[in-house]
Amino acid sequence: MEKLHIEATERSPEIDFDFGTNVFSVRGESYPEDVAEFFGPVIKKLNGHLETLGDADVTFNLELVYFNSTSAKIFMSLFETLESVAANGNRVVINWYYEEDDDNMEELGQEFGEDLEQAKFNMVPKA
Repeated sequence: MEKLHIEATERSPEIDFDFGTNVFSVRGESYPEDVAEFFGPVIKKLNGHLETLGDADVTFNLELVYFNSTSAKIFMSLFETLESVAANGNRVVINWYYEEDDDNMEELGQEFGEDLEQAKFNMVPKA
């Protein structure tokens, strides 16, 4: 099955999407010059795949060190999509990884997770 891998840069996160196993990961910092240009094709490909799923297990891992407000809007939209995928009979697990001493990333994760009812949102501290 197809995979999508984009190496992290100084301003953009690593994207590691395995469409065969439905395991999707975003790691690093996210403040690309043009957020829509960076995430647009990635989200389009992801959405196209997610629309085909029924009774599937989906895991989405986010391990972010920093992201700007424009990236936050992308992530919020992504969580809404994952919530819809879960509401359509799929089992969706979102893992939000954060450093134990990073209160800001912990709070942001909690805020994102508050709005989800169908998808399971896990806060995962890293030592």
